[in-house]
Amino acid sequence: MTRSQTNLTIESITQLDFAARSLLNFAGEQKIFLFYGNMGAGKTTFIKELCAQLGVKESVTSPTFSIVNEYEAGNSRVFHFDFYRLKNQEEALDMGYEEYFYSGDYCLIEWPEKISDLLPLNYTKVTIQADASQKRYFNFESI
Repeated sequence: MTRSQTNLTIESITQLDFAARSLLNFAGEQKIFLFYGNMGAGKTTFIKELCAQLGVKESVTSPTFSIVNEYEAGNSRVFHFDFYRLKNQEEALDMGYEEYFYSGDYCLIEWPEKISDLLPLNYTKVTIQADASQKRYFNFESI
């Protein structure tokens, strides 16, 4: 059940810091984020800014081939997942996804539709759409 949602539009990627702060304010204590959007919508770019807002100092890269990257953020960890290359949900089971999802640390999940049966009950859903003029349209939902 959706508890709340909000929409946000930014004119260019120079406003991603504002979008990331807005998402963190919206999410409150929630640390599980699911990112939806077409290829090229800017999910990874947005996650890089979100990690910066969380205090990650190291370089944030796409975990397309490693499936998950781990970063330090102060006294917390940030796990960044990209499930695009998964052939089936068994691969997520084999990697021990539940140890990450239920760790109490931040989990930023790209392509969550690939593991829809394994998702936690509570999370913040982030949908990103882009247009040809560099605008990005964000929808944040608390689930």
